[in-house]
Amino acid sequence: IDDNGICSGCLNTDYKNKVVDWTERERELIELLDKHRRTDGYWDVIVPSSGGKDSGFVAHQLRYKYNMNPLTVTWAPLKYTDIGWSNFQAHIHSGLSNILCTPNGSFQRKLARLCFEELGDAFHVFVLGQISYPFQMAVKLGIPLVFYGENGEAEYAGDPEFVDKPFKPASEWVRQHFKGITFRELLDYGLKNKDYLNEDDFCDSDLIFYEPPSIQKMKEVGIDGKYFFSYFYKWTPQENYYYCVE
Repeated sequence: IDDNGICSGCLNTDYKNKVVDWTERERELIELLDKHRRTDGYWDVIVPSSGGKDSGFVAHQLRYKYNMNPLTVTWAPLKYTDIGWSNFQAHIHSGLSNILCTPNGSFQRKLARLCFEELGDAFHVFVLGQISYPFQMAVKLGIPLVFYGENGEAEYAGDPEFVDKPFKPASEWVRQHFKGITFRELLDYGLKNKDYLNEDDFCDSDLIFYEPPSIQKMKEVGIDGKYFFSYFYKWTPQENYYYCVE
């Protein structure tokens, strides 16, 4: 809330409507995509995607409007709804390749409880994977461009430092996405303080996708950070919904 009592979400909306040149932003997008466009038939870009309206819109636009070859990757939700699973399947069968990762269910439930008790947010365990898993895959597959949908700081109000930027660097993820604590720190705390969590609950391989690769490993692949489609395109969630229904 600024000194005039106006929230940053409203200020950002005014900025998008009155200041941003969306034709120029699309030119920037095409320039970025051309930089990463491949000619060997391999994937050009990773899109973290649940099959919902926003990530579905991004993946479909990249594939069919901008002629990119996206790989969609999905970190499974804590529980699928029937319509969520149906949308996910329809998304894939619209012509998109996908790799779905479903983590160790027993361990995931205990982590959700830990996140609820200590951070007030059982959903945080999903956020850990939703951010980390795509970049682990990007490093493993050598794909430097990772495109998310909207920048929450701009669309829903938040940190003004990241309102009008095309991507968020990995150096900011712990503060911006992980509530100021790394996954390893959170897990170590749980192992020391919670009787329902112990080292027999998981193997080392179960932990990989809960934390992002090191910044050095990402730099070696050429990853700057997580790009936001909403920087380049005037983001309207309801229109994304209509698009995906069609």
